[in-house]
Amino acid sequence: MNNDGIYFRKKNRLEGYDYSNGGYYFITTCVDRHRELLGEIIDSKCELNKFGNIVEKYLLETAVLYPYMEIDYYVIMPNHAHIIIIIDPSKAGDKKIKSLSDLIGVFKSRSSAAIRREGLTEFKWQPSFYDRIIRNEKELYNIRRYIEQNPLRWEIEEGFTENTPLD
Repeated sequence: MNNDGIYFRKKNRLEGYDYSNGGYYFITTCVDRHRELLGEIIDSKCELNKFGNIVEKYLLETAVLYPYMEIDYYVIMPNHAHIIIIIDPSKAGDKKIKSLSDLIGVFKSRSSAAIRREGLTEFKWQPSFYDRIIRNEKELYNIRRYIEQNPLRWEIEEGFTENTPLD
């Protein structure tokens, strides 16, 4: 908050970076107010409910809509999703490549609308998302492991929602 009482959101994106560039990106997006609406953790696995299944469906459909976008690895948790997205410009053909923010926006708006149609009329995602540009194979390995182990950590730590696995 500044001296005038106005809140400023921290910029999440790397300044000056073109997020439509090819590469690997680690994304975390959270349900508004971290409400646990997408499923529950049972035996170290997230058992998705109908809303979680909708999130998964629209995540995978977004990659079909935009063939230059690939979902490498993901987990949908009760109140957030971790995703590794690959943007491959060679698969764009003559289509303009959307930025990472635009792709996440498509996924979030389509999944939100479908969830609301299914009766959870107050559903929404937090306005932004966490991202990290994956810079090398070691980071990719560590982030994949983090995603894979997220349900186990949730169970151990009973709702721990830290979403930044790397400093």
